[in-house]
Amino acid sequence: MTAEAVVEATGLTKSFGDTRVLAGVDLAVQRGTIQALLGPNGAGKTTTVRILATLLRPDGGTARVAGHDVLRAPHLVRRSIGLTGQYAAVDELLTGMENMTLIGRLHHLGRAGARRRAAELLERFGLAEAAHRRVRTYSGGMRRRLDLAATLIAEPPVIFLDEPTTGLDPRSRQSLWEIVTELAAGGVTILLTTQYLEEADRLADRITLLDEGTVIAEGTAERLKREVGREHVELFFAAAADFARASAELGARVVRRDEPRRALTLPTDGSADEVRRILDHMAARGLAVARVALHRPTLDDVFLALTGRKKGKAA
Repeated sequence: MTAEAVVEATGLTKSFGDTRVLAGVDLAVQRGTIQALLGPNGAGKTTTVRILATLLRPDGGTARVAGHDVLRAPHLVRRSIGLTGQYAAVDELLTGMENMTLIGRLHHLGRAGARRRAAELLERFGLAEAAHRRVRTYSGGMRRRLDLAATLIAEPPVIFLDEPTTGLDPRSRQSLWEIVTELAAGGVTILLTTQYLEEADRLADRITLLDEGTVIAEGTAERLKREVGREHVELFFAAAADFARASAELGARVVRRDEPRRALTLPTDGSADEVRRILDHMAARGLAVARVALHRPTLDDVFLALTGRKKGKAA
C-alpha cells in the first residue's frame, strides 16, 4: 500500500458473463479522508465497493483494506470495515435498540457492552427518543441514520457508504452529511458512492470518476472543475442599444450572446479585480451594465464533460 493509503486497489477487473464491469480500476483512499466514487449508472461503482468489502471476488488485480488483502485475508478485512448499502438493512419488526443490540452481540460485545454501545450511538444519531419504537414506524431518514449507527457498533476504521442518502429529503440528507463529516474528522476513512454531485462536492476530500469500468479522472473537486473549464462572467443590459454596442465593443471576447435576455458571457479568472476591470471598461464607454452574474464550473460540468465519451454519449 502507498503511504497512509488505507484502501487501495490496483488493476481491478470484473465481468459478469460477456459484460465487463471493471476494466482495470486503480484506487487509493488516504487515512481519515472521504473519497467519493462517481460515475454513470453501470460505471462499476457498486461492484468496486462489493469487491473491497469481500462480497465479490475480482477476476484480476489486487486490493487491500486496512493492510489486509481482500482475497488472502477476507476475515480480517471484514473486521476492519463497516458497510452501509443503498437500502437500510434493519429489521422493521424490532425496535431501534433491539436492532443495535443484536448487531453488538454479533460483534461479541456481550449483552451489557452491546446495550451500552447501542445507547451511545442512538443518542449520537438523534434516535434516543425513538429507541424503543419498532423500526417500521421510523421515517426514511431515521432508518438511514439507524443503519449507519449499526455500521459503527464495532468502531471500524474504514466505512463504505454506497449511495447512503438515496431517496432522503433535504433535511435528512443534511443530517447524514454532518454525521459523515464528523466521522472523518474523528479519523475514520470513508469511501462514498453517490449519484448526488452536490453531495460529493460537499463531503469529499478527493473524487474518483469512473466510466465504463475505468478511472477517467481523479483529484479534488476544485481541481476537476478547473480542468473542464474557466469561470465566466455574464453581463446583463437594460437597454437594447447598450447590449448591441457592448457586443460590438467586446467582439471576440464574448463566448455567448443571449439577445432575448440582453446578456453577454465572457471568460474570466473569477477574481474581483478582473470583474471590476470589465465593468470599468463598460462604464468608460458609457455602457450601463444592469446586473452581473459569475458562473463557476460545477461537478455537473465535470460529469457531463468527461463521462460517456467512448460510446458517443452526450458530453
